[in-house]
Amino acid sequence: MLPMKSHTTLQVADKVARQIADPGALGPVTPEEAELLTKLDMSRLPRHVAVIMDGNGRWAQRRHLPRAAGHRSGTQTARTTIETCARLKIEALTLYAFSVENWRRPKTEIDFLMQLLREYLRREMPLIQRNDIRMRFLGRSHELPQAVQQDMREAVEKTSRNGGMVLCLALNYGGRAELVDAANAILAERLEQGLRAPLTEEEVSARLYTAGLPDPDLLIRSSGEMRVSNFLLWQIAYAEIFVTETLWPDFNRARLLESFVEFQKRERRYGGIRAGEAGSEMPARVAGQ
Repeated sequence: MLPMKSHTTLQVADKVARQIADPGALGPVTPEEAELLTKLDMSRLPRHVAVIMDGNGRWAQRRHLPRAAGHRSGTQTARTTIETCARLKIEALTLYAFSVENWRRPKTEIDFLMQLLREYLRREMPLIQRNDIRMRFLGRSHELPQAVQQDMREAVEKTSRNGGMVLCLALNYGGRAELVDAANAILAERLEQGLRAPLTEEEVSARLYTAGLPDPDLLIRSSGEMRVSNFLLWQIAYAEIFVTETLWPDFNRARLLESFVEFQKRERRYGGIRAGEAGSEMPARVAGQ
């Protein structure tokens, strides 16, 4: 007689089963999407996807539209990306929405972007709640307008009990600024405690804006630019990078699925030896652990 599985083992197996994506959750798909889905192993999707949403301005320029039209169109792409990732049970999605360098843009554009963000948070809250998404914000939020900060706090509070995908919006974010903030936090603690020990990676990770989340497995950049633009500099150390010439407003669900297909073709060695030579693929590390 085969031994009976323990209740704990069954619980773990059930949890793993629920974490595997169901393509049917996406609803109706186009022929291109259907073909891409046949190429995907739903048990090997990235845990954390990070996106540099680039190309809104060029998209508008090519259509002889104001830059604001490109930014507004880009929010629809963000909506599709968020919902698709949530339905495919991606653990975390981080979108680069506004960098510390973006303050150099014209004031009229900055004001528009802040207003667009506030509109987006209010308009998309039903979709976020419907998909059980928990919101989180990365960056120096205290430097943003008070009204924006209030909307951010409310979004975090409203979604705090959700148990699905974590959606991180990087606002007033910079990778170097994040490292400086982490180092200053550690320094302040050590001065208070009178410690002089060397820093460890774990200490730094635990004080990053992304503490507690797995590091991104996949970094997507639209518009064809071949740079990381000061985005998650610590966390993307071993991320696979997918660059597409597609401008962000045109980045549809098929392009997202295409990035997942490409991700699964990569051999992730984390500085080690080829798969099969010894051991198995390392899991994604979690910041702070």
